[in-house]
Amino acid sequence: MTLYLYRTPYLVDIVREKVGKVLNLNSIDAGNAWKGMDMIIFNSWHWWVHTGQSQGWDYIRDGATLYKNMDRLYAFKKGLTTWGRWVDQNIDPSKTKVFFQGISPTHYQGKDWNQPKKSCSGEAVPLSGSTYPAGAPPAAAVVNQVLSSIKKPVYLLDITTLSQLRKDAHPSTYSDASGTDCSHWCLPGLPDTWNQLLYAALIM
Repeated sequence: MTLYLYRTPYLVDIVREKVGKVLNLNSIDAGNAWKGMDMIIFNSWHWWVHTGQSQGWDYIRDGATLYKNMDRLYAFKKGLTTWGRWVDQNIDPSKTKVFFQGISPTHYQGKDWNQPKKSCSGEAVPLSGSTYPAGAPPAAAVVNQVLSSIKKPVYLLDITTLSQLRKDAHPSTYSDASGTDCSHWCLPGLPDTWNQLLYAALIM
């Protein structure tokens, strides 16, 4: 089996225009690289919230209009809807299985799990129970809404609540690095569980 990692963090295209790099919410030419695969696992959201020099674009295009910025949840929904149309138009379910990995949360605010702490720094045990006090991140609702509109089968690998409960699973707890690193997770650790869930879904 041949595995490919194709990095396009927004799923929709970033194109070079006279004004600079433009995130085009209605274009997904990069999807040509995904055609004909036996299985495709999509993931997005993490990079949509980045701002300033860490974001991958200078402007956002929605149709004929260029924006310097816009509400990121709205932009994410527009981009994900474009991706959903691509799935409906290009995927043959008899040949290709499509998965979407749910939203991977962060733990920057202790109040989200009813603690006065500022972040997850130093956390060493998961939350008990099966619910997260702050509830699901808004981006998870966007994913569910868009997936429900896609006609072709897309399996949601829903790792959001599971990951929210693991406030202890970030590298900063286990390394000598200063500060918190709530964007990434330890290996071995929580991503191994994500992979076990994926394996279970594949053999169902």
